Amino acid sequence: MSNNNEKQYNGLKVVIMGLGLNQGGLYSAIYLARKGAELCITDLRDEKTLAPSIEKLEVEFSKGDFTESSIRPPTIRYVLGRHEISDFNNADMVVKNPGVRPDSPFLAACRWIETDISLFLAASPARLTAVTGSKGKSSISSALYWVLHKKTDRAFLGGNITLSPLSFLDDLKKGDDVVLELSSWQLGDLKGRTRGKEALLKPRAAIMGAIMPDHLDRYGSMDLYVADKRIIYQGQDERDVTVTGNDPWGQSFCKESRGRVLVYSDEPLPDDLCGGWLDKDTGAGLVRLLNQGKITEAVPRDLLVPGIHQKKNLLAAALALLDLGLPAEFIRDSLGKFPGIEHRLEFFHESQGIRFYNDSAATIPEAAAAAIRAFDQPPVIICGGTDKELDFNPLVQAAAEAKALILLEGSGSTKLATLMDAAGIDYNGPFDSLEKALKSGLEKVDVNDAMVLSPGCTSFGMFINEFDRGKKWKETVLRLAP
Repeated sequence: MSNNNEKQYNGLKVVIMGLGLNQGGLYSAIYLARKGAELCITDLRDEKTLAPSIEKLEVEFSKGDFTESSIRPPTIRYVLGRHEISDFNNADMVVKNPGVRPDSPFLAACRWIETDISLFLAASPARLTAVTGSKGKSSISSALYWVLHKKTDRAFLGGNITLSPLSFLDDLKKGDDVVLELSSWQLGDLKGRTRGKEALLKPRAAIMGAIMPDHLDRYGSMDLYVADKRIIYQGQDERDVTVTGNDPWGQSFCKESRGRVLVYSDEPLPDDLCGGWLDKDTGAGLVRLLNQGKITEAVPRDLLVPGIHQKKNLLAAALALLDLGLPAEFIRDSLGKFPGIEHRLEFFHESQGIRFYNDSAATIPEAAAAAIRAFDQPPVIICGGTDKELDFNPLVQAAAEAKALILLEGSGSTKLATLMDAAGIDYNGPFDSLEKALKSGLEKVDVNDAMVLSPGCTSFGMFINEFDRGKKWKETVLRLAP
């Protein structure tokens, strides 16, 4: 159920299922409170863990910015460290965190289920560009926003990139541009949802980043995982564009999408495909557009963030931007100044000729393998963490190309160590702290080397999430290698 009439939320009993730490639950609560809803916020995490979100919520509510029908800021009831089934049975509406599985028994009796993304899409007047993929989606989304924002101050970025779009919904107007990064879980929650006669999710441009095995502990198979990814373009028509890679998954997206298709590749495209590719001689991103014979350079030869995978991400962004009407020269010049984003091969410190990078968002083996190969000379890599039933062979194959490999403790590291022992690849660790891992890495580096935290695993166990892991890595480096 979705309805643009926001007055419908006034007086509703709403359960926010999962306050979390990445703003989705936070801004759902703020948005609905301002519409007059009565809130119960419930989360399996305890008050101490959720303190940052609770403090932000209380600050927002202290501003008193609520509907005229609200005599005073709403009273929020917290149920933390557990869920109570009675809260769900008595709720008019539940707003679920995307991490909550749709088959949760607490949702079985709910009459009306939303997410922060569905609430946003039901009310947004803006032009939408949506991005998904296993890896690269944050870089693509951020690059899109970077270029659009240089063109106009009416561009906004949100979604899985840890900024809820509800935080800026009330400021939007027709003609604005919104870029949403969407995870498979967020997309799965939108399946079959409508806004009038159209799909609730109908992006003007939909971009598919690289598809790799991920979240198989939740989905069980690649087909089920990718089925949720496909939702990003299923509401499109010929007025819209789908941008995808030229691998087997991408080829299936091309056949299925009802939007116009643009393809990006690291090899020249055949004449029957429109899109872009990386020039082998110069490294520039070249594009050939629909109904145009000429080839244009849309991604510069030199970027601030290293790696072929990063250049392909920016090529995907460039194709969408061209279809949105931006000039190729403006796109190329803007992407040449794109600094990258936090936790994705983020260069953050240099000490005694050693460069330190934070690639904590590399939560699958393929992403860590790409980090090893992103540099002109072999880097020292810190990897490992918690397993999510993934194949570590891609990381093991790339590990032989690293100058040194340092392992963090975790179930994924145990699997990695076994594979590297069998392959005869040396490593240090596993270590139970970033401090110990860094000290071990410092024994391996020389001047002009790079040291990179690129785990290839999830963060759970030692850290709250990958962002917490990345921040703690930077803090550790700045403290021990000033």
